[in-house]
Amino acid sequence: ASSPPGPSHPCPSPPRSMAHLMLLASTVGLAPHLGGSRLSALRMSSVGAASQSASGIAAPGADHNILLRAARGEAVDRTPVWLMRQAGRYMAEFREFSDKYPFRQRSETPDIAIELSLQPWRAFGVDGVIMFSDILTPLPALGIEFDVVKGTGPIISSPLRSMADVTAMTPMDDPESKLPFIRTILGDLRAETEGRNTLLGFVGSPFTLVAYAVEGQANRHCINTKKMMMRNPEVLHAALGRLADAIGQYACYQIESGAQVIQFFESWAHHLGPSQFATFAKPYADRAMAYVRARHPEVPVVYYANGGSSYLNLQSDMECDVVSLDWAVDMAYARDILGKERLVQGASRTRHTFRFCRFRRYASHLFVLAALTVVSLCRPFTAWPCHFCEFCFPSLRCELECC
Repeated sequence: ASSPPGPSHPCPSPPRSMAHLMLLASTVGLAPHLGGSRLSALRMSSVGAASQSASGIAAPGADHNILLRAARGEAVDRTPVWLMRQAGRYMAEFREFSDKYPFRQRSETPDIAIELSLQPWRAFGVDGVIMFSDILTPLPALGIEFDVVKGTGPIISSPLRSMADVTAMTPMDDPESKLPFIRTILGDLRAETEGRNTLLGFVGSPFTLVAYAVEGQANRHCINTKKMMMRNPEVLHAALGRLADAIGQYACYQIESGAQVIQFFESWAHHLGPSQFATFAKPYADRAMAYVRARHPEVPVVYYANGGSSYLNLQSDMECDVVSLDWAVDMAYARDILGKERLVQGASRTRHTFRFCRFRRYASHLFVLAALTVVSLCRPFTAWPCHFCEFCFPSLRCELECC
């Protein structure tokens, strides 16, 4: 059968394997020079050369832990790739669930969350599987209830606005009793991916979670949080301290349930200027990450500040193993700012993928190539993981033809 018409601006034929896709990565940067006590703690023996099954999923015994080894600062043969978020939201298989079940039911029901976590790996054979969840998932364990309204996003019915609200928060003393589904999800995912892939967990950073709790929902101006910064900073600091302790415990719970890498998402960093970041975000993210690293020194911790590329200099000494970049910063520039010792993870935008794709009507897999255009590998440099911070445009429904 003939292929449907392509776009008006022709693109090269699609790559035919995951390995070929790696060779198309277009941005080159210098690899970090490894050193320091933390990197020596993050070590693992090398594995054999990568191989790939017909389904795209790495065969057992292949280069299954390349993402984990790169995040530990080890030299690897190519750039590992993973989908940073539930990019499967634009996959037909994913939408079957989202059309039928509300978000919290999907993310807190192990069978559903496991299936949604595995879908991008099955489709593309990427190097990491990230748990299907949300950064707000631990909030009910702290006494902050939320719901996710389709078309609106998360809604917190009782926002955090006063010191009384802060003191009423419940400590995260026993995450297993409050969030038992997390252990089941991560434990089963680890069993599914063991020897074949790297399993990632994730948490929201304290500032982002507190800002959500203060605003009560996504807010493009973050007005209530900024008012609190100016008028009642003691309330904000008290809330941030509690969240830092709780998120540190929650991240450790994910590791103890099976996660091999933990990423901290500062999703609302774009609301902050440099001085605000240094005062209200960085100290509390550092507090939580330092707690995780002290308890689990063998597990890489990644920090991602969305929109934080204007103050990369403030991230160079953070308590993480890998600084994850957003799409807005040139990687070579970032390497100069962060220093050669700092491991980095690159990002790209969806539009950068168009050079390597041709389309079918109703496609939904365009987003996979966004990660594949970020970093290219040049021996003998060390590769670092790459992710991407933007996916298919919501109105786009076309599928990458990739065999």
